[in-house]
This record gives sequence, structure tokens and C-alpha cells, in this order.
Amino acid sequence: MGKMQESPFKGKTGLVRLINAFGYSLDGFRAAFRHEDAFRQLVLLEAILIPMAFIVHAAPLARALLVASSLATLIIELLNSAIEAAVDHTSLERHPLAKRAKDMGSAAQLLGLINLAVVWGLVLFG
Repeated sequence: MGKMQESPFKGKTGLVRLINAFGYSLDGFRAAFRHEDAFRQLVLLEAILIPMAFIVHAAPLARALLVASSLATLIIELLNSAIEAAVDHTSLERHPLAKRAKDMGSAAQLLGLINLAVVWGLVLFG
């Protein structure tokens, strides 16, 4: 087996690596916002929910759970979108494994949204 080619950026360390990683993260946010309707919808939802977490009468730990469950949906959507992009890059033809990967990513987001609803429901009405 031949040696796998690694990214030329892998050797960066210290501050250079952190700066590069931050830039890649910003590129990821921009790409998700530009290309993913679901991400834009979640950003809008979280732009409402996260400030509300600081307005509602709740203990600090409950507020932290409200914010964490809100951010989790964004994190899951980024991962789900990354899975979809990687699968589509590999091949646009229909394949059972491609469907499985995409469906599992979607299922993860469904669980994230259920978690969001449960946490907010328990804090507000529990």
C-alpha cells in the first residue's frame, strides 16, 4: 500500500495552526450559511432562543442547558451538512450506503431538535 498524502497544513504548530484553524472554521460557517437552508433556519431560531435564555427566569445551570441545547443543534447541523457534502463529493449516484449516511446525519439532527424542545420545555414549564 502506498503512503497516503497528507495535507501540507498538518505540520503547522502553535499560533500559526490556531490562526489557520480559526480561518477554516470561519470558512465553514460561511459555506454552511451560504449553501444550507437548514443551517440558516437554525441560525434564525437560535438568534431568538439564545437571547431568550438570558431573559427567562431560570437558574444559571438551567440557562447553561438552554444555551448548550441551542448550540448543539447548530453543531449537529454543521456535521450533518459535512456528511452530506462528503457523500455528494464521493458520488452523486444513488447508493444504499450514501442514503444510510445521509439518513443517519438527519436522524442525529432530529434527536438534537427533540433534545432542544425537551430542555426548553422542562426549564420553562417543568
